[in-house]
Amino acid sequence: MKKLALLATLVAATSFNANAFDVDAKYKQTCSICHAMSVAGAPKAFDEAAWAPRMATGMDALLASVHNGKNAMPPKGLCNDCTDDQYKALINHMATSK
Repeated sequence: MKKLALLATLVAATSFNANAFDVDAKYKQTCSICHAMSVAGAPKAFDEAAWAPRMATGMDALLASVHNGKNAMPPKGLCNDCTDDQYKALINHMATSK
């Protein structure tokens, strides 16, 4: 019975890691298209000064912008399968200097 419990734990841990959200990979796949070069008024990724006024509005306001679209950014950006937690991770990733 203990072996079965251990096996179940290992399988669950492996499954979780296989599905873990890779924020940098998702940024490169979606957000970087506009945010890497600050295209169409998008705040430049990893430029804390560019993001500071937006971060000051709060995460709820930023999520609303992502969901509804803002200026040239379409609703949900280019990440139609992202969850709110993933959007938050992407926003925090882009708003922090590398």
